[in-house]
Order: sequence, then structure tokens, then C-alpha cells
Amino acid sequence: MIQTIGLSCRFGAFTAVDSLDLEVAEGEVFGLLGPNGAGKTTTIKMLNTLLPPSSGKASVDGLDVVERPSAVRQVIGYVPQLLSAEANITGYENLLIFGKLHDVPKDQLRERARKALDYMGLTEFGDKLVRTYSGGMVRRLEIAQSSLHRPKVLFLDEPTIGLDPVARRAVWEMINDLRRVNGTTIFLTTHFMDEADALCDRIGIMHKGKLIALGSPKELKERTGTSNLDEAFIHLTGDTIETGGKLRDIQRDRNTARRLG
Repeated sequence: MIQTIGLSCRFGAFTAVDSLDLEVAEGEVFGLLGPNGAGKTTTIKMLNTLLPPSSGKASVDGLDVVERPSAVRQVIGYVPQLLSAEANITGYENLLIFGKLHDVPKDQLRERARKALDYMGLTEFGDKLVRTYSGGMVRRLEIAQSSLHRPKVLFLDEPTIGLDPVARRAVWEMINDLRRVNGTTIFLTTHFMDEADALCDRIGIMHKGKLIALGSPKELKERTGTSNLDEAFIHLTGDTIETGGKLRDIQRDRNTARRLG
């Protein structure tokens, strides 16, 4: 469903993603992990056509992201780190706008929006302003938005940042349901190792722009001789300091957490 061959992205002399070779199977939940600045978000932005590659190739559902970007956008959904829901309108209105942007048929849009609210457990809040929602409710609404047009691939960039444990579990359930019920391929990034362990069939670990490890959570733990993914991550990256990230990354994460909290 997703394939990259020598995919790279450079900003001047800085290489954010360096010759990434990767395949993600249809219906798989794939997690891309790494310290802040490792290249995870840049990779997602290239795959969802928001950022052109500097070199290499990438395809989603067999569609080249450079040659056929419009077609790629029709088969994907995307929940970014920063909030994408409009706070000053209702959840239902957010869904209607998003559905129109993704060309959901007019005769199906309202029904799909109501069903999406019900599926995400937001029926009684659908006609309330999004600014009154809790962080977990906002994330569920954003997942509903991004899956309203029934994408084949859903990209989730740190979907549970800033959420409390109960809200995180609710989002996990939504992700598992999307894969189980709709067969959606999920590509996510996260800094929570327990989240990756619980959700992902396979995990890729990036460090300084390169993919340094690939396998199931069990395989990565066995490979490193560790008992959990936190220890495996540290063993593979050899880096406990840089995971704190640059100041800009920290400010972005805190701002998102504050808005969700």
C-alpha cells in the first residue's frame, strides 16, 4: 500500500530524510518512531504530498506522490500533530466542510457525517462548538474528519499527544476499529512506546534521517535483548538526550498539549 525507494528530503545542506526504503502492507498498522528531528513528520508530509521529495520515489496505493498528487490525496486521510478542527463551529459542521473538500457525494454527506459522529461516540456533542470539546473528543473528531471519505490509508502524526490515559485508550480503540472494520492501512508516528507496542504490527525506527531498525515490537525487543520498547528504542538510537528535541519542537508539542488539555 505504501512504498518508498531511496526517498530523501533535503533543506539546503541539511538532510531530513536520507534514502528511505520502506514498504507497508495493505491493512497494516505501521509505526514510525524516532527522536524529535529524526525525519518522521517530514516522511509523512512527503507521502501525503504536502512536501516534494528531493530525490527517490514514493507511492501510495500504487500512485506516485509526485506524478499523481491529486489522486494520492483522494485515497488518504491525515491527522497532523497540530489541531485541524475548527473550534468556532460545531463538530457536525466540521465534518460537512471536510466532506465537501474531499468530494464526498452530496446525497451521502449528511448521513456519513452523522454516522461518523455516532461511530466516534460524539453523537450528543455533534451540534456543540468544538471549543467546548475535551482533548480526546477533538482527536476523535479529527479522526472522523480524516476518514469521512473512506480513505485506504490514514496518516496519524502523534495522534494522542497531550491526551490523558483514558482519552488515549479511546483513540486506540478508534484506530483498531478503522483497521478491523474498514481495512484501513494506518501509518502513525508516536513518542509513546506503549502505544506503539499496543497498536503496531510493525515498527520502523528513524534516527538522524535514516531508518535504522524495522520489525514487529516483539522482534525489536528480541533483537536488542530488552523487555520493553523504551529500552529497545534507547538501545537502537543510543540517544536519550536528543529525544527531548529542539526548542521549536518542544514548543510545538507543548502548544498542542495545552490546546488538547
